[in-house]
Amino acid sequence: MAKTTELLAPAGNIACFHAALQAGADAVYLGGRQFGARAYAGNFSDEEILQVLGEAHFFGKKIYLTVNTLMKQEEIDRLKVWLAPFYEAGLDGVILQDLGVLRVCRESFPGLQLHASTQLTVTDTGAALLLKELGVSRIVPARELSLPELGVLKERTGMEIEVFIHGALCYAYSGQCLFSSLLGGRSGNRGRCAQPCRQPY
Repeated sequence: MAKTTELLAPAGNIACFHAALQAGADAVYLGGRQFGARAYAGNFSDEEILQVLGEAHFFGKKIYLTVNTLMKQEEIDRLKVWLAPFYEAGLDGVILQDLGVLRVCRESFPGLQLHASTQLTVTDTGAALLLKELGVSRIVPARELSLPELGVLKERTGMEIEVFIHGALCYAYSGQCLFSSLLGGRSGNRGRCAQPCRQPY
């Protein structure tokens, strides 16, 4: 019987990448030094991304790159140049939030898998089907959905569904929150959430 699930693990640095592979992950997602929603993680240099792509593919594993912040115009203008070497090295997919990024990736990198981040807050089949029309192959629905709701999304869209099985939930729907930005000038939508909702008020 064909395998229908993929165990995907995050990696904030090279050591975590190796640990994920050794623990049996089928794929790893990671962020570069720009455009990712984990601004305070170790993250990977461009050279390290190319290195782990080669290692992962040698072992039959996949690498997904997070490009999941909301972009400013000057950033989206440099995105193609930054992504091109990874695409040419066989990058398996990108996890994105910004619809402008989706368009750039679809038009500039044919065949690259596009995964809709949980930060796109997909909670219904209408949103999922719209993303499917735009070229998205996998959605990471809002983390607050129940198992029956996820089942409906899968049944009605036929899309790949990715869900978190371990990790923190945000105070707001899948991180759609301005609390950190308003309180301390650190935006969760730019990968810099200070997590003020977790303080003992």
